[in-house]
Amino acid sequence: MTNQEKGLPMWPAVIHGKCPRCRRGDMFATPMYSFKSQVMNKTCPHCGMVYEREPGYFYVAMLISYAMFVAEMVTLAVAIHVLTGSNNPWVYVTVILSVGVILSPFNFRYSRIILLHWLTPGLHYHPELSGDNV
Repeated sequence: MTNQEKGLPMWPAVIHGKCPRCRRGDMFATPMYSFKSQVMNKTCPHCGMVYEREPGYFYVAMLISYAMFVAEMVTLAVAIHVLTGSNNPWVYVTVILSVGVILSPFNFRYSRIILLHWLTPGLHYHPELSGDNV
């Protein structure tokens, strides 16, 4: 079996937003930064896994997204202080809110990917589902 037939290794599958079960199907139907809204597939186009395990399943992804946002903003605030030494609060507010808006599609997408790949109990990679004969 070639690498394309058996699915991606774990880290490339996470980075490219592939299904956690077969690592071949795309989790999202649209690119991260596009003028369309971000659309997540209901099921994996390759193995048919249903992504939303139960109603309200992705509420936990909001908490993950919030944690990512806080980490990014604290890092930005420290970087602004180190690089500029400014005490003007408007510099911090402007930069942090601008970067927060730019990173919101990233946070939305990767909070769901993190939830499905690492935080869902009982969901594991099945190499037998990675082939073309599914």
